[in-house]
Amino acid sequence: MKKFFYSKLALDSIRKNKQLYFPYILTCTVMIMMHYIITSLQHSNTVSYMIGSGTIYTTLQFGSWVIAIFAALFLFYTNSFLIRRRKKEFGLLNILGMGKYDICRIIFSETLITALISLAIGLFAGISLSKLAELGLVNIVHGDINYSLSISFSAVLTTAAVFGVIFLLLFVNSICQVKISNAIDLLRSENTGEKPPKANWFFGILGVIILALAYYIAVNVADPVSALIWFFVAVILVILGSYMIFISGSVLFCRILQKNKRYYYRPNHFVSVSSMTYRMKRNGAGLASICILITMVLVMISSTTTLYFGNEDAVNTRYPKEINMSFSFLYANEMSEERISGLRETVGKICDEYGANRTNLYDYRYTAITGLLMGNMIETDETKINNFSLDAYSGVVNIYVVSVEDYNKNFGTDYVLGENEALIYSYRTEYSEDTLSFSSGETYTVKGSVDKFFANGNMSADIIPTLAIIVPDFLNTADMLSKLIEEKNNSALQLYWIYSFDTGLDGDSQVSLSSDLNETVREMEINGESSFLGHSIESREANRESFFDLFGSLLFLGITLSLEFIFAAVLIIYYKQISEGYEDRTRFEIMQKVGMTKKEIRKSINSQLLTVFFMPLLFAGLHLLFAFPIICKLLFLFNLNNTTLFAVTTIICFLLFALFYTVVYKLTSNAYYNIVSGVKNKNAR
Repeated sequence: MKKFFYSKLALDSIRKNKQLYFPYILTCTVMIMMHYIITSLQHSNTVSYMIGSGTIYTTLQFGSWVIAIFAALFLFYTNSFLIRRRKKEFGLLNILGMGKYDICRIIFSETLITALISLAIGLFAGISLSKLAELGLVNIVHGDINYSLSISFSAVLTTAAVFGVIFLLLFVNSICQVKISNAIDLLRSENTGEKPPKANWFFGILGVIILALAYYIAVNVADPVSALIWFFVAVILVILGSYMIFISGSVLFCRILQKNKRYYYRPNHFVSVSSMTYRMKRNGAGLASICILITMVLVMISSTTTLYFGNEDAVNTRYPKEINMSFSFLYANEMSEERISGLRETVGKICDEYGANRTNLYDYRYTAITGLLMGNMIETDETKINNFSLDAYSGVVNIYVVSVEDYNKNFGTDYVLGENEALIYSYRTEYSEDTLSFSSGETYTVKGSVDKFFANGNMSADIIPTLAIIVPDFLNTADMLSKLIEEKNNSALQLYWIYSFDTGLDGDSQVSLSSDLNETVREMEINGESSFLGHSIESREANRESFFDLFGSLLFLGITLSLEFIFAAVLIIYYKQISEGYEDRTRFEIMQKVGMTKKEIRKSINSQLLTVFFMPLLFAGLHLLFAFPIICKLLFLFNLNNTTLFAVTTIICFLLFALFYTVVYKLTSNAYYNIVSGVKNKNAR
């Protein structure tokens, strides 16, 4: 046989099927480009020298794996369209005498050509745009810009290896489909599934129940910890429910439209509804995939955008004052006012040297333990806490104990508590019981709750909810808890003195003041001049950059993945229009012969568009609406509690995507119209 015979056949097939192959190669190219860009940023010198580079590297590494896995799944999905369209051609070649081995060689040549073109263009585009992506990332995280261009050969090899494996798997999958089918099956492949499908009530109702359960979980999640646990469960349920509803419910929906005679027996509805009814069982999966991709895009872009623009709120929550000082003690008697006043005086001298005002001051003592809240009782036994079930995880709380004296002094209140009375403040949890007791310890009568408490960085940074107890006698309560902890856990209770304040200084001076305070306190520890066990001195300004690094890299990754998912959704839409156009062409040809005009064809197409293809967008909006409460609680874990910002961002993202979605469907419907109306039949097979 002539040299390069199979390669020429493969090239000729790609050329004649360019309407199918061009979008497929473009998809492969874009995913290769994105994978290279994300991978190359992990090895970028500019990124590695930035403050918080470790956070950025971890985020980008996660993104590269997501892109690789999604690319593999999606390319298998899109490749199935190509194989389905080509099976008839392969069947004809088989009948004309070409063996299965020869057909496999053609498929191998097509796969190889597609892989080489995609890798060449994708890597070239990735290398060309990698610097632009780097500048975008650096700008988002407020880093220092470097305009030098370099090629990451490690990223090139990694990307080539990942997609080389994907193309190999695609080839194996394609030849398996050809090998298991005979010539007759291949010829009839385009007509499979033409029997009228039956509406499966069981799976449709089951899908509604599963989706309702997911919505219930999302709306009724109690706290951020529960949200973190149940979010992925809700996501899986939403995916399952969506597929069941679209596959089974869409068939039922078309059947209902057919029974509505006033709607069905109209020129612009009759053909579109009848054709949709035959293929909706198969296309329901495609619509569900589009719905899930849209939901993923909207959730990612709205949440990461909210985090980025709400960065200042998160910084202020994590670092409530410009200077945040915490000193830990081993025993309560070491926290006498005499010893604390010495520390306070030392801090004051250094602040005076900088001209710091020390306004909005927090000055209080507290003790913290972790326990399992069961009704009105707190279990402090570690062996029981560590063996809790998944359902009880939300019951784990941090317990903060402060004196009513310190509370009144800092907040200007005049609360009076009797013996064994307490006030309660709950953070990321709720408490409505009349009493509160410790296992084998004291029981307190809850006199009431307070609506404000000390803004504490440790409290906001910890994902575990906090229950603050304001008691009349701090030292007695601390001694009780200390004995309780030592008896059950064989460990000592740590106590803290907090001294935090605003300075009125500029950013650089705040960082310098924080550094000097740290150095002075460290010298006190080294020289044995301190009675405290340890210390932490944090500056809001010094840590601001780390938030920009985290939220900026998340926004960058969210934009990158959203672009990939949008591209995937657009390609699914395009292939649906193309494949359905070829399926419906014969029907429309018959209708044209009996008098249907091209204007009526256009109306029928628009009817189909409005009837079915906006369903994924509407369901995505519904998913997003019910996901709003659980996403708000997840954002709370990032110290962001600006619900208004998230709501506005989500609405804007949905409206912009709806506009984009409409434009895409308008463009792809033209391709469908050209096929069914006979405008472009020269490439049809």
